[in-house]
Amino acid sequence: MAKVVWADAIKTVSGALVKINKKSPHAADQKMILATHRVAETTNPNCSSLFIRGLQSITRTTPISNDERAQRGRFGTVAAAVAARAKDLSKVTTDQQNFLAQKDLPNGKKTMKSYLWSLELAAYDEEHS
Repeated sequence: MAKVVWADAIKTVSGALVKINKKSPHAADQKMILATHRVAETTNPNCSSLFIRGLQSITRTTPISNDERAQRGRFGTVAAAVAARAKDLSKVTTDQQNFLAQKDLPNGKKTMKSYLWSLELAAYDEEHS
């Protein structure tokens, strides 16, 4: 088994080292190489992983269901509402104050983005139920 020795300056490696060119006529013969490496205090000294994936594993074979279409529509609508709310100057101060008030509670959202997502998801679900 091969072993990779990372340079001391490399703390983390994460993501695609080699990607598949889907437009290439040879795409079916190409492989994607994904790597992860981390330095952490663990009992296992091997903190590196390497994954090889072919094109066949990323090509969808089933049609998109109506439920999946609805979930995609919900996600897109809420994502646009979160982006708009984050830029809305009339709500920023109130949202920041409310976020700080709830973030240390047991079920509080720890980031501003997750807090805005929870607000907009609740508003969307209330409107569409």
